[in-house]
Amino acid sequence: MGNEQFEQRRAKLDELKDSGINPFANDFKPTHLATDLIPKYGELSEEELKNIPDEFSLAGRVMSIRDFGKSLFFHISDRSGKIQGYIKKDVVGDDEHKAFKKFVDLGDFIGIKGNLFKTRTGELTLNVTEYKFLTKSLHPLPEKWHGLKDVEIRYRQRYLDLISNPDIKEIFLTRSKIINLIRRFLEERDFVEVETPILHPIAGGAVARPFETHHNALDMDFVLRIAPELYLKRLVVGGIERVYEIGRTFRNEGVSTQHNPEFTMIELYQAYATYEDLMDLTEELICHISHEIKNTLKFEYVDVQIDMTRPWKRMDISESLRQELGDKILSDDKELFKKADSLGIDHKGIRGKAITEIFESLFEDKLTNPTFVYGFPLDVSPLARKNEENPEITDRFELYISGREIANAFSELNDPIDQKERFEKQIELKNKGEEEVHEMDQDYITALEHGMPPTAGEGIGIDRLVMLFTNSPSIREVIFFPHLRP
Repeated sequence: MGNEQFEQRRAKLDELKDSGINPFANDFKPTHLATDLIPKYGELSEEELKNIPDEFSLAGRVMSIRDFGKSLFFHISDRSGKIQGYIKKDVVGDDEHKAFKKFVDLGDFIGIKGNLFKTRTGELTLNVTEYKFLTKSLHPLPEKWHGLKDVEIRYRQRYLDLISNPDIKEIFLTRSKIINLIRRFLEERDFVEVETPILHPIAGGAVARPFETHHNALDMDFVLRIAPELYLKRLVVGGIERVYEIGRTFRNEGVSTQHNPEFTMIELYQAYATYEDLMDLTEELICHISHEIKNTLKFEYVDVQIDMTRPWKRMDISESLRQELGDKILSDDKELFKKADSLGIDHKGIRGKAITEIFESLFEDKLTNPTFVYGFPLDVSPLARKNEENPEITDRFELYISGREIANAFSELNDPIDQKERFEKQIELKNKGEEEVHEMDQDYITALEHGMPPTAGEGIGIDRLVMLFTNSPSIREVIFFPHLRP
């Protein structure tokens, strides 16, 4: 059926061209949007509409057609919404009326001009005096009453998803609004937006497996960035004391409802601040977004009630595990690793890895309302500053909402000697089989040797933030073109 419709539409396209009508015209300029007209004129009476001398010009995709013989009703959709059009033989003429009936299909783009009136049902409608072909669609739209439901087609052919499911378009408009809110929020606080390289000679700034590529002209191997962190901190060294970047990040990991190999994140760095300052900043930022998007701090996400009311809960990893498991497991590595083994955790004999992953296994799903988790062990935080009171942990937090990590932040390690020693320990772990660890970045060490002021930095997952505020259970709903298995 699909091929048959394609051939029928292709024949119409050829016939239009043969008759001297350009089915891909580019000289029509709409003067109004559907949402310009409906709020302004929708409440006027029929008599009041007759007294409006203006002619209106709109353009959009044809979404429905109802043929009543000598007249037709149809809807077009532009970027703002839908409006009804009406074509009558007596108004446009016999030839134009026949051409519309013969050649215009659902999915085509047309331009229309005319005056406003109301139908018997009270729907604001454009009485078309003139129309123009703008684009001939060679494929039919998805079945109009049920929309496009097949998730595979929705994700692979997102353009069809956007055409047939208006709610999906709204998700992406909200995504754009959230990013703009973040930008304005930070710019009001003197943060500077920058761009740093996507191609890195050395992977760094996160615990993740990179994608690898090769630059022919330089004959160099590169990786796609797993985080912009080390370049942004070089800029802090250079005197840009408040800096951020919103951009794509790439990690060669699994695909799921929570993960996509390329995703969007924001990283920000603030000199003369601590990780506790960033807790306050993060609360303020996300509550600001909640007010602007939801107009409330309390809303439902996937059947769970979220309460953003400040102050947010703060949860110490070691203290939480001590209360849950007792002091013996935390104080005895043998018992700790035994517990990790029972939970299926591949700890590789690394104490900090065992502690953090046991915590995640026991508590992560329970962290519904915003919760700052802090007290991360030193050996899983190679770029974070040691805690002054307990050098076995770092000044670092992760933010969880609805059981998902939304942000990761810490007071930055700015001691180049300590940083180099930690990179060396990471290399030892890599030699033991821990693949997703930092390598030595001597250029970054050199930058630190020139002096970086005390600084706090944070990364926030934009996609997960959008999921939260659009009630989307899967990351694929908030990325235009998610990666899928073939």
